[in-house]
Amino acid sequence: MTLRSRPETNESHLKDTNGKSPDPVEHKAFEDKPKFVLHPDTSECRAVSDVLSRIGDKWSVLVVELLGGGPPSRGAPTAGGPMRFNELKRLIGNISQKMLTTTLRNLERDGFITRTVYPTIPPRVDYELTDLGRDLQVPVRALGLWARQNTGKIAEARQRFDDNAVS
Repeated sequence: MTLRSRPETNESHLKDTNGKSPDPVEHKAFEDKPKFVLHPDTSECRAVSDVLSRIGDKWSVLVVELLGGGPPSRGAPTAGGPMRFNELKRLIGNISQKMLTTTLRNLERDGFITRTVYPTIPPRVDYELTDLGRDLQVPVRALGLWARQNTGKIAEARQRFDDNAVS
């Protein structure tokens, strides 16, 4: 969103639901104040929303973290690098094969990872972060660290909210 100064002559934003302008006396107190209106740039909002929907889900965050070296508590290799499907599945834990497949395909489609198939029997498939995926590691690691550090606070806030909602 960008802030833009509202032209003084345009008062269409002041019309009520019937299309009538309000009584000017009601707005005299605000005449000397600068007038700003938020104008969302919908294309930018859609772009941000699209990217966040991809990288914001828990499985994508975990895959990117693991391919990039991962959080130490998960036992991932510290240097990062290529990983096989079953290795990712084992490290993530409670993810279905279908969900991991979907997550990997979406990350590949968006350019965050590459999928390399080796012509062996059975075929060997490795997944690895691209340059774009490595760039993504910085905010993903920060988000992951923040989430791990604040899990208790979030749980307490939820409990307070739930306790107050019952009352």
